[in-house]
Amino acid sequence: MTEDQILSEEQIQEFLNTHSEWELRDGWIRRKYSTPGWAHTLMLVNTIGYLAEAGWHHPDLSVGYAAVTVKLQTHRVKAITTKDTELAKKIEETVTWLPDDAAALDGFPKNWVR
Repeated sequence: MTEDQILSEEQIQEFLNTHSEWELRDGWIRRKYSTPGWAHTLMLVNTIGYLAEAGWHHPDLSVGYAAVTVKLQTHRVKAITTKDTELAKKIEETVTWLPDDAAALDGFPKNWVR
């Protein structure tokens, strides 16, 4: 296990440049995910919770009927660290995944998470 590092403004900006749906606000990196409705919102919250617990790093979540906002900051140092960006990448990769056209899986017929 490697030690997490506090990221510089340039490193945070580099993350934001490659993950345009995420933003920096009030010392947190954050992203709002929209869903088709309450059942999907709950599945999204549970997925994020599972990933966070598996990584032993925990975001703040705001939950509404058809939206979840994820806020990441390493509470212990009150700054954005490599733990935050790694968890953000894993959340993004997992919750925005859909099967491609050649897959045997059909995928959800509506906009799943955006």
